[in-house]
Amino acid sequence: MSVYTQLTTTDVRRILADYQLGELHSFQGISAGIENSNFFLNTDKGRYVLTIFERMSVEELPYFMQLMLHLAAGGLCCPQVQLRRNHESLFTFTDAAGRLHHGCIVSCLPGKVLPILNIAQLYSAGQALARLHLAARDFPMRRASPSDLNWLTAHIEAVLPATSERYGQSCSEQLQQELRTQQQQQPEGLPQSVIHGDFFRDNMLFSGDEISGVIDLYYAHDAPCVLDIAIAINALATDIAGEERPRAAAFVAGYQQLRRLQQEEWSALPGLLRLAALRFWVSRLYDACFPREGDMTTILDPEEYHLKLLFHQQHPDFSRQLREHISKEFAHHAS
Repeated sequence: MSVYTQLTTTDVRRILADYQLGELHSFQGISAGIENSNFFLNTDKGRYVLTIFERMSVEELPYFMQLMLHLAAGGLCCPQVQLRRNHESLFTFTDAAGRLHHGCIVSCLPGKVLPILNIAQLYSAGQALARLHLAARDFPMRRASPSDLNWLTAHIEAVLPATSERYGQSCSEQLQQELRTQQQQQPEGLPQSVIHGDFFRDNMLFSGDEISGVIDLYYAHDAPCVLDIAIAINALATDIAGEERPRAAAFVAGYQQLRRLQQEEWSALPGLLRLAALRFWVSRLYDACFPREGDMTTILDPEEYHLKLLFHQQHPDFSRQLREHISKEFAHHAS
């Protein structure tokens, strides 16, 4: 979350006039994240999150509104979309420059974002991701990956000159080599669902050791479930400075308590760990090379995911060791 579009108190009150959410007491921009403009709203009826969409087209937005409604009905602890008086889920807003924006308001869930997750919290996070995949299996709307191999190819080409200049020619060569590797290994037939696509710690809320909210579903799309697991392992439990196998094992053990991975998913995991690392390395490079203007914006370090990619290249047996660790340490959790 970030703030690229500023709102005044008058703006927020005009937006709220179309809702039945009470009178505005206060609002505050949210600086974390990178995709949209987000604000906490406090009214006499509760606390909410207002989002203005910065990158997605208006045609894409109903997918996310319907998905959140579907997942909440399926028991996932995700934000509840607040409907306007006309029962529509999206509002429009024209800024001071005359530009039209679209947005939504959702419930603000209990809990807090944690700087690091312990073993019990990782286990709970894995369960939540499994619940999302299971709840979304019968979601009728479709959305292709917004960062597929075509996206990777175009964005790598765009960042190569600046990457060579800032990080060295070897980084540019590594980008191109890993892209060629991924183009040659595209596993087929893996179990699919709607995936979160951005299951980082700042997109989950905790009350104690239990996850109390899964938020920021605006990167969700159809993909293999195990790709979501790879994204989460890289985000939550791949730290090249320490021993991360027990942390990754806790997350996957929690996931498997509700949905067990099939053999073909385990076989695909090493390559998908590399693909996930490449995807976020490239997106961070792109944001660093072509920053967007905003009053409260966050640019994340590309080198973090470069190093994670190198880790998986150098440890192709990581997922095998992970599976062995789960069998040894979490056998009593198996369903």
